[in-house]
Amino acid sequence: MGWSDFRKRFKSLTSRPNVVHLKLRDGRLEVEGLNQWLSYWRDPYHLFLTVPWWVFLVLLTLGYGLVNTAFAWLYLMDGNPEAIANAQPGSFADAFFFSVQTLGSIGYGAMYPTTLYTNAVVAIQAMVSIVSVAVITGLAFARFSRSHARVSFSQVAVVELYDGRPTFVFRTANRRRNQILEAQLKVYLLRDEVSAEGQQMRRFYRVPLIRDETPRFTLGWTVMHTIDESSPLFGETVQSLEKRNTTILVSLSGLDETIMQPLHARHVYAARDVWWEHRFVDMMHATARGDRYVDYRFFNAIEPIPKCSSQSVTNQ
Repeated sequence: MGWSDFRKRFKSLTSRPNVVHLKLRDGRLEVEGLNQWLSYWRDPYHLFLTVPWWVFLVLLTLGYGLVNTAFAWLYLMDGNPEAIANAQPGSFADAFFFSVQTLGSIGYGAMYPTTLYTNAVVAIQAMVSIVSVAVITGLAFARFSRSHARVSFSQVAVVELYDGRPTFVFRTANRRRNQILEAQLKVYLLRDEVSAEGQQMRRFYRVPLIRDETPRFTLGWTVMHTIDESSPLFGETVQSLEKRNTTILVSLSGLDETIMQPLHARHVYAARDVWWEHRFVDMMHATARGDRYVDYRFFNAIEPIPKCSSQSVTNQ
């Protein structure tokens, strides 16, 4: 990406346009520029929380250098060449490093203020130091304390038979191998619809699950939704779902037992991610001694349903 391309991209993300671009990407309708840290430049708190760590450190380093540079020039504005004891008269380097010592409350004693003006600038910088340390500590703690869910969702979902009824199924797994307490799953179907008056809108439908919560989420969770007359998927096909830009939004929330912090994870399935008349390959295996183990190599593996048992998978 060239400099001109970067400027255009930065301008598109940081400006507040009157038109928001909704882009269809891989069958998913997405808001262009959503959740990108460049768009938070008008909101410094969110910016410092969302930027990558290397950008966070670069911004702190630049801010540290700019503050000390500004105070170094303030010290040099004193007309007295001995305003800072033991410093070379007019030396920007000595004034800069004196500012570093003042901002960090180092106080080596080799250089110290000797005039009223310089003492006043030192007092102001000491206040700036207290505030900046508090702000930076708070930002760093907020970044470290945020819980990040290491939850995986299957790359695809399937429609298979369960208890003789068509069922929408996908998988999710806890990659930390600890426990997520009081885990809850919510699934929504989003699609474009046109009202009787010809008004187009994006409609949301709640997708009820056979089991939408569990007291502890440790390994894996096979999530199921029965496709009956009350289901928003009833009567749908791959073509009808794609025609109305249908997506299925999955939201998982719970309490991380290790750090006792709430966590959230989400995933979006496009119409093309739903495989009809397929089923997931079983991940559970048993040994000769009766022990069981879960093979996550088959987490995303699916297989066609044999014709003899798939006659009623499609919606009636």
